[in-house]
Amino acid sequence: MPVTSPPLGRRERNKQEKLGRIKAAAAELFAEHGVEDVTTQQIADKADIGTGTLFLYAKSKGELLLLVQNAHYAEALQRGRADAGAIEDPLDAVMAIVRPIVECNRTQIDNGRFYLREMVFGDPTEPHHNEALTIVAQTEEAIAAILGRNTMAAADAATKARIVSAIMFVAMAASVNAGLDVNTIVQEIRTQITLLIPR
Repeated sequence: MPVTSPPLGRRERNKQEKLGRIKAAAAELFAEHGVEDVTTQQIADKADIGTGTLFLYAKSKGELLLLVQNAHYAEALQRGRADAGAIEDPLDAVMAIVRPIVECNRTQIDNGRFYLREMVFGDPTEPHHNEALTIVAQTEEAIAAILGRNTMAAADAATKARIVSAIMFVAMAASVNAGLDVNTIVQEIRTQITLLIPR
């Protein structure tokens, strides 16, 4: 007999409903204006809550961006993993993981760069920051799994996966690349990691 979860209580339903409103308001405002030009007061107003309530869910604008973007990055990784599973060539399989992440990051370039900066310099004790770092770790694990398909030692695969992740991060975050399109960024990453992944 399947185990069913008890229904959420009123308080928990209210919390979930507020979180949904906050996420929707932040997503809309960030997409329309960019994270730099949106205030937490605007998000609170759009979500129809007080700023004090807003800060119970995310303590900074950076955390709000992580809250909004983490789901998109997790979906991008999931798509990349699915695509990579059907590709035998290790380089092509790794690039199948890389491409949707770059596409996600470049949807709104300034927001994407802000997201990466927040991951590096944000407060790692905050839950949305921690979730972002978990997505990075899962990305590296997926890449390491591809590299380990052949005879590469697990430790070497993990190290190379971390290098691929760093290359991807720098390519997406670098100011000089801010005007580049997805295909150019992906090709730049591919060119660099070709030296790491034997064919």
